[in-house]
Parts: sequence; C-alpha cells; structure tokens
Amino acid sequence: MIDLGGTWSALLLAVGLMLVLEGLLPFLSPQQWRALFLQAAKLTDGQLRFLGLAALAVGFAMVLIAFN
Repeated sequence: MIDLGGTWSALLLAVGLMLVLEGLLPFLSPQQWRALFLQAAKLTDGQLRFLGLAALAVGFAMVLIAFN
C-alpha cells in the first residue's frame, strides 16, 4: 500500500502557506486590498483568464524548481 502521509502533509502545508500569504494584504492594508479587489472586478473574462494562466505557470515553475 502507498503511504500518503507525506503527500497529505505537504498539501496541507502548501494550502496553509497560501492562506497565510493571501491573508497578509487584507490584514496589513485593508484599503489597498479593497481597491485592488475592485480593480480586479473590472477586468474582462479574458484578462482574468490570462492572469490565472500566468499564476499557474509561475506556480508550476516554482514547484519544479523546488523539487529539482
């Protein structure tokens, strides 16, 4: 049987770090976060998809670098 304990721990760590980073801006500067959120809401679907794709690519590259 495959031991998934390490995999689940790594996933939990990754999600926890993501939430910490996501929470920093609203905690430290709620006004700036709100302004950024309002600007993001004005973007078109295509622009949001491009930003999502860019974030995926950067995140994937970071994972590859971390494991090589």
